[in-house]
Amino acid sequence: MTFQDDTLHIDTPENVIFDYTIAGIGSRFMACALDTLLITGMMLFVNFALSAALRATDLLGFNEQDTEPWLVALFALLNFALFWGYYIFFETLWSGQTPGKRLNNLRVIRRDGTPITASEAVVRNLVRLIDFMPGLYAIGVIAMFIDGQSRRLGDLAAATLVVYERAGIALSSLEAGAAAPAMWPDEPAGESDLPVGRLSAQDVALMEEYFLRRDQFNDREAVAARLAHTLYGRMGLATPPVAAGQAEALLSAIWQTWRQQRQP
Repeated sequence: MTFQDDTLHIDTPENVIFDYTIAGIGSRFMACALDTLLITGMMLFVNFALSAALRATDLLGFNEQDTEPWLVALFALLNFALFWGYYIFFETLWSGQTPGKRLNNLRVIRRDGTPITASEAVVRNLVRLIDFMPGLYAIGVIAMFIDGQSRRLGDLAAATLVVYERAGIALSSLEAGAAAPAMWPDEPAGESDLPVGRLSAQDVALMEEYFLRRDQFNDREAVAARLAHTLYGRMGLATPPVAAGQAEALLSAIWQTWRQQRQP
């Protein structure tokens, strides 16, 4: 993992290098503004509903001294949950994104390029209280200006970064156009024989995406096998037989061959 200007370079064990562009203050501000609008809208709705419930208790003749403290406590609890739980909930559910970040193509990741977990989401958003002080994220903005990777205190505490989202590529979008495999002689093609020049930029990007996201797949081996079959079809080859758990080795061989041929 290395940093160069506003770019994060991640090098996997297979020497697959991914580049992430670190999000600046402007794009993060826009995402935060959208999230704040959504939070404000939800809080207004909750407050309206609780006010209506309080008026209803008066009309129904309930003892105001008994009901009002409970409704006020519920009011405070729900507002607290919305303000602090919103970011934690969405960043955990959407793997580092909130609605505002998603609309601005941003994502929170760990410094090693892997997706954040619930623990990172909790830490970075609890520290948000300090970043917000004394108002309008003053401390957070100062920290982002000082830090080389535009991190606020919450990011420093959780060891996270906010980056521009990489465009996702679906394997199904490639399969329809895959070439029919041509049967080669007895032995499957070796690494140096793979005609990787037939692969498109989208094919290579799909390999990169697999190596980047593979830890998120519940059926990782099945995805690797599907992808290897698709890429071999792209190269006009029959997919060689592999033992269980070895499909990823085929992808690694394709990648290494492509990378070697790209080197001057």
